[in-house]
Amino acid sequence: MKILTVVGARPQFVKAAVISRLISSKYTNIDEVMVHTGQHFDKNMSEIFFQELEITKPAYYLDINNLSHGAMIGKMIIKLEDIFIHEKPDCVLVYGDTNSTLAAGIAAKKLNIKVAHVEAGVRNYDETMPEESNRYLVDRLSDFNFCCTNLGLSNLLEEGLNNPKLSKKNFLSGDVMYDAALFESSKSKTLNSNCQKILNSKKDFILATIHRPSNTDSREVLNGIIDGLNQINKKVPIILLTHPRTKAKLHEFNLYPEFKLFEPMGYFETLSLIKSSSLVITDSGGLVREAYFFKRKSLFLLSNPVWPELIETGVSINVEPNSKKIIEAYNSIKLKEVSWQDKIFGDGNAGKFILDTLSNALEA
Repeated sequence: MKILTVVGARPQFVKAAVISRLISSKYTNIDEVMVHTGQHFDKNMSEIFFQELEITKPAYYLDINNLSHGAMIGKMIIKLEDIFIHEKPDCVLVYGDTNSTLAAGIAAKKLNIKVAHVEAGVRNYDETMPEESNRYLVDRLSDFNFCCTNLGLSNLLEEGLNNPKLSKKNFLSGDVMYDAALFESSKSKTLNSNCQKILNSKKDFILATIHRPSNTDSREVLNGIIDGLNQINKKVPIILLTHPRTKAKLHEFNLYPEFKLFEPMGYFETLSLIKSSSLVITDSGGLVREAYFFKRKSLFLLSNPVWPELIETGVSINVEPNSKKIIEAYNSIKLKEVSWQDKIFGDGNAGKFILDTLSNALEA
């Protein structure tokens, strides 16, 4: 049985590592071929993750990046179609909501190759976000939808994707990011110098990331976020892991944060910083879940939350990206007593469930 995995962005490398590790160690009936589209091409956003997570070097690297959405997706479809025709996989496995995910889903569907979507059913109902359209398009294309949470599964059912005429299979699998966080955080590894410097010098700090175009590409919006973080930084030091896009926009807009900026770090270092922080402020759907995994409260810098499950439990507050709202949310959450509910994202065995399900279905 051959599964062809398509990845292109940092969070997908983390998720794919869970599946790849299980295939190489326990599923000898499966041959995996990995394709990296190149959507994240910066060394700190891509290469370091393959090294650290011990993911087999991709069989194909497409080097497609820095293009408009349409040009990027179109170019990916063309190149992926050639690979799929050559490799003849039984299934194409995709993760999350990136342009790489959508391009792979379209290319596979046009060749009548089965598609499995990990992290299906996520919705925040903001159709100005490119990720939102990618989510529901890929869910509709996929033969197997694996949902992280009960809400994700109920979203698919409400949208009619359980209609027997569609011949789709929708599952509650749990979150492979939880699998990854448990596995990687249990390791004993040497931290890089920047991470060690932060941990050694800061008794209390807030970990922050900003990367979404909606938060970085407008000077007014980005300035509002930086102003809010500057004011919080006067009370508790902010550590910002700076995405290449954010770094470029800060320079372009002549914005000068009063807090420390660091390059993106590897997965183990990022988890170590989360566990040592007092709060996480982010617009990353991955980082906000990792904060929850390690019982850290968070502010999620989007008007509509991607993971409302976390908002409903009170461990996270979604906040409009402007200075006043950010400060109000910070003052609210720092005093908030929360109850850490277990198993919102499964029990840490999502990868095994996914591979067992695909093995049984594809061999039938």
